[in-house]
Amino acid sequence: MAAANIVTATSQNFPTEILASGQPVLVDFWAEWCGPCKMIAPVLDELATEYAGKAKIAKVNIDDHQDLAGQFGIRAIPTLLLFKGGQVVEQVVGLKSKKDLKASLDRAIGG
Repeated sequence: MAAANIVTATSQNFPTEILASGQPVLVDFWAEWCGPCKMIAPVLDELATEYAGKAKIAKVNIDDHQDLAGQFGIRAIPTLLLFKGGQVVEQVVGLKSKKDLKASLDRAIGG
């Protein structure tokens, strides 16, 4: 279950919420059965709060939206894709620290 300020991305809202967003969007591709995905969730909740107004955090359940996972070539989870201006500007595979994720978001916001 995503926190209040995390967008639950679906095949339907992906174009408007992520691709057409005026802010960078960090998208977490995850699944219920994925242990590391559960471990990174609280970090994403914190980032969503800290970056409110500057960047968005979104989650895609790959079991529910296999089309999106396929479209972006997701082969391992968690995979986080950072979108800016509708394009993937960075890809992070596996469990990363909050510091690493903040650095990615800061690059996208500043760049």
